[in-house]
Amino acid sequence: MSAETPAAPGQNDEHYLQVFRRNFRSWRGDRPFWAGLYIVFGGFPIAYFPYAHLHLGHLTLAMSTTAGAGSLIIGVLLVVLGISLWFQKHVRTFAGVAAILLALVSIPVANLGGFLIGFLFALLGGAMAVSWVPGEPEEGYAASVSLAKQDTPDGSAAEPIGHEAADGAGDPNDLSGTSPTNGANGRYSAG
Repeated sequence: MSAETPAAPGQNDEHYLQVFRRNFRSWRGDRPFWAGLYIVFGGFPIAYFPYAHLHLGHLTLAMSTTAGAGSLIIGVLLVVLGISLWFQKHVRTFAGVAAILLALVSIPVANLGGFLIGFLFALLGGAMAVSWVPGEPEEGYAASVSLAKQDTPDGSAAEPIGHEAADGAGDPNDLSGTSPTNGANGRYSAG
């Protein structure tokens, strides 16, 4: 029996709900999850209310309009945009702007945008989607991950390269290879 072996099998195992919660939290943090959820919540009342019949005692209140198909299309499009924000995070700007426009169009078409409930949720979710940007790794984490310590040919240890000096010019996003520090003038060399 080694030191890494638990005393009883399954003693140090995590509960599957804890693992699921941690994985879901990590997945949720990498995308505009709350923006998509608000947009989905905004799409349901916009699509539902024109087809709903409320019963108040013996009185049936129908809120159907002539544009019932239009409100159904707007609601379904908002739900699709919200779900696409969860699984296609690179469409966040398009989906956010489209959700804002659909929310504005739902005011005259779909019973004041689902009695302002769907309108407000879709508008807020669209604004959140447009303003969301992916997070950047922490400063200490990025420096420790990138080439921590490597041996150089003369036997000394090289210093870690941070993300700010990745290309020698201090610009980590310069992918053109034309920085003045490497002597390139912007033309391709043949060998």
